[in-house]
Amino acid sequence: MAARNTAGPEDGDRGRSREHGRDQDRETPVPQRLLAVATRLFAERGYDRTSVQEIVEAAGVTKGALYHYFGSKDDLLHEVYARMLRLQQQRLDAVAGSDAPVEERLRAAAADVVVTTIENLDDAMIFFRSMHQLSPEKYKQVRAERRRYHERFRALVEEGMRTGVFATATPADLVVDYYFGSVHHLSTWYRADGPLTPHQVADHLADLLLRSLRP
Repeated sequence: MAARNTAGPEDGDRGRSREHGRDQDRETPVPQRLLAVATRLFAERGYDRTSVQEIVEAAGVTKGALYHYFGSKDDLLHEVYARMLRLQQQRLDAVAGSDAPVEERLRAAAADVVVTTIENLDDAMIFFRSMHQLSPEKYKQVRAERRRYHERFRALVEEGMRTGVFATATPADLVVDYYFGSVHHLSTWYRADGPLTPHQVADHLADLLLRSLRP
């Protein structure tokens, strides 16, 4: 990964950059602005220590605007994770439905879930740290959404097992649970300024999965 640029702009450029940032904030649609602010505050302070008032003040909107788009702070927490899961599901569906050999499809799916998790690491960290604070209804909904993703992923493993491409010694359920345990753990150790890029981590983990399944 490229080293961080430590050279700062001149004072005038810095001021123009801040002003440009404020202009961008004003141009950002309110729902996206609220989600961006909520994600930052939840990551910095924790879900339970962030108030609705702090979110709307940081986003530059009223409480009425927040409640127009999100019924509650609980809805914001749900959407933080749901948007990432929707992206991952769309990409998995595209990969799984392709005509590529099953080993290639599984490897692509395994690598993609790592990259998209790292690219949305705050979302993942917030959710796994705070998911128990969702309402029972929202918690049930998220579990159902995650189960659909895992089942589609598991179907690739099962297809490979049926066709003799993958070993059958370990049940597909355990294979998938083990792999996603590694994915969910990314938010506890991955750092953007570390030695590995998201794609390098994805390649290593996907290779480990495929090696474990070879007959």
